[in-house]
Amino acid sequence: MRITYWLASTAAIITPALIPAQAQAQDVIFKPIVEARLRYEGVDQAGPAPLTSDRDAHAVTMRLRAGGEVSKGAFALLVEGEGTLALDESYNSGVNGKGLYPIVADPETVELNRIQLQYRTKPLVVTLGRQRINLDDQRFVGSVAWRQNEQTFDAVRVEYMGIQNLKIDLTYAIAAHTIWGVDGGKFGAANRPARIDGDDLFANIAYKTRYGTLTGFAYVIDEDEAVPALRRNSSQTYGLRFAGAMPLAKKVKLSYLASYARQSDHATSPVDYSADFATAELALDVAAFRLTGGYELLGSDGGATGVAGGFAFQTPFATLHKFNGWADKFLTTPGTGIQDYYAAAAYTLPKVGKAGPLVASFIYHRFSSDRLSIHYGDEYNAQVTLKLNKRLSALVKYADYQRKGAASFAGDADTRKVWAQIDYAF
Repeated sequence: MRITYWLASTAAIITPALIPAQAQAQDVIFKPIVEARLRYEGVDQAGPAPLTSDRDAHAVTMRLRAGGEVSKGAFALLVEGEGTLALDESYNSGVNGKGLYPIVADPETVELNRIQLQYRTKPLVVTLGRQRINLDDQRFVGSVAWRQNEQTFDAVRVEYMGIQNLKIDLTYAIAAHTIWGVDGGKFGAANRPARIDGDDLFANIAYKTRYGTLTGFAYVIDEDEAVPALRRNSSQTYGLRFAGAMPLAKKVKLSYLASYARQSDHATSPVDYSADFATAELALDVAAFRLTGGYELLGSDGGATGVAGGFAFQTPFATLHKFNGWADKFLTTPGTGIQDYYAAAAYTLPKVGKAGPLVASFIYHRFSSDRLSIHYGDEYNAQVTLKLNKRLSALVKYADYQRKGAASFAGDADTRKVWAQIDYAF
């Protein structure tokens, strides 16, 4: 019965988007959207109470996105529905009330994922409506594509490229639709709502040089929510980012990244604080191998008022799974901050029979605090991805977080996660 309801509800959302395909005029272009993902995620987490090592999480979920884009000239209308079904719900989705299991943040949901009207020319793109927004490497604003239910924004976005080598990207958002889906906020999960209202400004100005791209950015967040844990995310962040690459020899390339930002409280935030963000990374590509080393700081203000124990730099709208380890132990920055030292190695095999490419990667993280000299723990990540054909891809992934000493923040526990996933895109 639940499967029938899920399929019927998803069809009710996406069918209107497909209608224009039946009656498209010669000068109207219709592009269908069909994406599916089947995933297994297992979590073995030792404590803290009430979690125990014999109550592991096992999540088998299926995600479907479908819809379409109708365009004529410079104008385009896109409508996309999204639904996630739990085939095995032996896990805490964050909003299903199964608090004795570790969290796998893929709740069941059916929703209108995107509905946007777009005007696009070579120098100017304007997007109005519920939309996906990914800025730079998604460290501050992203769509959280790793989760089954992605994050979208009700916003107006203006991208201007009319000046050579310069891009101006401005967004005003009145709401973020979170990964928690239609049941967000239920079962006592008030800090995991389906929607976060506010007045948010995202501004990027990027200039391309022969050595890389220099970006100045400002992210001003005003969350209009009663829950203190959400209102603490009201902040203003200003910074610079420089990223580029240069060839060193045939089949040898050096890539580099450096960024700095300063964050402080804003608007209705109950916390008075200021904190720094900094990152630096070097990557060396030699034929099929890639070696990477880097450092990231999310600083802490030990003198912050309005919260005990200090308050640290937060990135509430980021694609957080990309950063600070795949075990997701640092989705909320601990009050004492984070220093993440990491090293990675990857190998790409262009062909495996008729399939390919195959990419194998390994990452090591060492996590410590910004204040009080705490060594939180170490994490080991490994992943293999394979493009099976034009439409299908597969992934196997592993994360192992090993805590050092006593627990230093909420959720600080030895954690192992494993994933197996198949993706289809039309």
